[in-house]
Amino acid sequence: MNISYNWLKEYLNIDLDPEIVSQTLTSIGLEVESVEKSEQVKGGLEGLIIGKVLTCAKHPNADKLSITTVDTGTGEPLHIVCGAPNVAAGQKVVVAPVGTTLFKGNESLTLQKVKIRGELSEGMICAEDEIGLGTSHDGIIVLDDSVPVGIPAKQYYNIETDTVFVIGLTPNRIDSASHYGVARDLAAYLNQNGNYQLTKPGTEGFSQDNNDFPVEVIIENPKACNRYTGISITRVTITPSPDWLQKRLLAIGLNPINNVVDITNFILHELGQPLHAFDADKLRGRKIIVKNMPAGTKFTTLDGQEHELSPEDLMICDGERPVAMAGIFGGLESGITDATRNVFLESAYFNPVSVRRTSKRHGINTDSSFRFERGADPTITILALKRAAMLIRQTAGGKISSAVIDTHPNPVEACKVEISYHNVDRLIGKKIDRDHIKKILLLLEFEILKESESGLLLLVPPYRVDVTREADVVEEILRIYGYNNIEISETLHSSVSYTEKPDPEKLINVISDYLSNNGFYEIMCNSLGKSDYYNNLNSYPAENLVQIVNPLSSDLDSMRQTLLFGGLESIAHNINRKNPDLMLYEFGNCYFYNPNAKGNDPLSAYSEYRHLALFLTGKKNPPHWQEKEKPMQLYTLKGFVEIIFSRLGYTANQISTSAIENKNDIFSQGLSITINNLIMAEYGMVAPSILKRFDIKSEVFYANLYWDRIFKNLKGHTVTFTELPKYPEVKRDLSMILDKSVTYEQIRKLAFATEKKLLKQVNLFDFYEGDRIEKGKKSYAVSFVLQDNQKTLVDKEIDQVMDRLMKAYEKELKAQIRKQAN
Repeated sequence: MNISYNWLKEYLNIDLDPEIVSQTLTSIGLEVESVEKSEQVKGGLEGLIIGKVLTCAKHPNADKLSITTVDTGTGEPLHIVCGAPNVAAGQKVVVAPVGTTLFKGNESLTLQKVKIRGELSEGMICAEDEIGLGTSHDGIIVLDDSVPVGIPAKQYYNIETDTVFVIGLTPNRIDSASHYGVARDLAAYLNQNGNYQLTKPGTEGFSQDNNDFPVEVIIENPKACNRYTGISITRVTITPSPDWLQKRLLAIGLNPINNVVDITNFILHELGQPLHAFDADKLRGRKIIVKNMPAGTKFTTLDGQEHELSPEDLMICDGERPVAMAGIFGGLESGITDATRNVFLESAYFNPVSVRRTSKRHGINTDSSFRFERGADPTITILALKRAAMLIRQTAGGKISSAVIDTHPNPVEACKVEISYHNVDRLIGKKIDRDHIKKILLLLEFEILKESESGLLLLVPPYRVDVTREADVVEEILRIYGYNNIEISETLHSSVSYTEKPDPEKLINVISDYLSNNGFYEIMCNSLGKSDYYNNLNSYPAENLVQIVNPLSSDLDSMRQTLLFGGLESIAHNINRKNPDLMLYEFGNCYFYNPNAKGNDPLSAYSEYRHLALFLTGKKNPPHWQEKEKPMQLYTLKGFVEIIFSRLGYTANQISTSAIENKNDIFSQGLSITINNLIMAEYGMVAPSILKRFDIKSEVFYANLYWDRIFKNLKGHTVTFTELPKYPEVKRDLSMILDKSVTYEQIRKLAFATEKKLLKQVNLFDFYEGDRIEKGKKSYAVSFVLQDNQKTLVDKEIDQVMDRLMKAYEKELKAQIRKQAN
């Protein structure tokens, strides 16, 4: 939101340095993101002065140049070579002396003393295009002879330089979404110890000229439109706005349109009340009906876009058709044009929820909807209406041709809040003088209904829609009193707390540190996502989605069931920006709806669980002359997953790994980890059909760890410390032919069941299926790591273990042992 300092001064008599004002606004909760200089003319005509041409003679060395002497009121006349055909002695002109900087677009030129065709030139006599006052270059600007010599050009042209505060307005502070609103807050802060006059925009001089154009107003949906006021203005003339109005709008980044539309924008940014001007002659039946239209009704907005209405959209209609989206956007057929002669002006209060839903449904965001969505002031509609009518009459002529129409079916009651001085002191951390508290509240336009030694009963001003509780009032007191005025206490209060073991946050930090230290980047994706991602998925059925009743857009219409799609969106975003080699992880919640849930509690159908997701794609290492590029592989991801479980205290023989079934539509190939017959993690290569949705052409490896299950299992899991082994380990390899139905997990489990003492690790390091072995068979090469913690193993003991393993495989798995390697 842009706030013009010059405009602000119309309501508050201050002349403080803009930097001080910026700091003050930030300190009271209106954060100034930047302070910008606004100039009506680039450069502000700085350095240009009014001069008089004393002499003018032909240049001896150039037919189209003249040599002049110009009096600028500074003593010695300036010698200036001029190429304009209309220069003559006795003219009053605009002069740019040496050292002046002239601007043309984004380019600038600083004048220097130079010789032109052998003659000295000490400046420039300016044309209007050379100083930004127009586009003509036919000749120099010739001023009226009465203009004094030596005055600055910016003074003659009344060029206004302004400072604009760019405020990052928080959603709860819609009361300050206007120049008067900011002035009101600023005055409350400054008047704690000062006397700055705050002047509210008034309607003195408002009067009804006649009753030639009455309009009937009917509200059919009072819940969505609590108040509707209007007035008719006839015989207006649509012209460009006067300079003062254009300056105000241009300073805050708005382009002037015409005098009537510009007045509605002016009032919006002055008082914060959105207005809408209709061409009254286009209102059929001279009626305004506030109602909802049937589903499928077509409506074309001012920008020429056609919209299909929902029955929930509140519309402003005339006697036959919709003419505006209530609080959002006007219609094309009833807008103000150069031919408009009669105007009907609207000032209303619309329900924030109704406006927001319609705005999001149609993807229309306007200055009007921005304010109505957050809660406008229902008591300011008539003030804004009368002030706008007066200004339209002033700038466009015409007559006020109806009484103020005010339809107000359900007046809004102001909120009452009771505060306790004890709670004020407790929440602020300092005892503030009671009279000072009351002064702050009165400056903020709170009304004190009742006062006692222990506290106050307050009537909250209606424009403060965010103040409904005692804590809200305390926040108001504190921000005006000043956060920096609260001393830091020398006393530290603490309590002994007990954290249940294992500490969930500590575990997350341990794993996050491990992943970050190994090249991963943490991502945080939106919990809202696109429901279309779940169409035709067996792993995450669309029927289990938690749908958003009033989504911001179709891309954010459901709660995520998996972290996969957010991660793939991040990967696609990075790949499109030439960053294809990625290692990402995310801790996040996933949400589920069970349509078959039974019971009286509707919340029982909903559940949420925390997951950890890992993503690998691209190359494992950057290009290097000593090392070949290596792509990410499934086994790269497998290593990270297994180390995570190791860091959590699980040993290899406590977890089981098995292949994921082909029917899984997330992975083209993958593995799952189970502990106590419960799946704790799934990981593998993401299926091409999934990647195609995100236009990702490279392989992506993804791991999904069920963090809540892992954490719950850890509560009953004991991590034991084992001293580092003093004796060496021994590795033996075994090659065997097996039926295709035999899994590696069966081999691993059987090995640990056969040798429980000396066997430490089992690893599959080679695999073969093909023509060189019997059909229906496969070849596995498995390594076994043996170690005795009490002594060094001898060949005899090793051979005995391997014999037992081979016999077990032959008996249980019908294996054909091919060879054994040391």
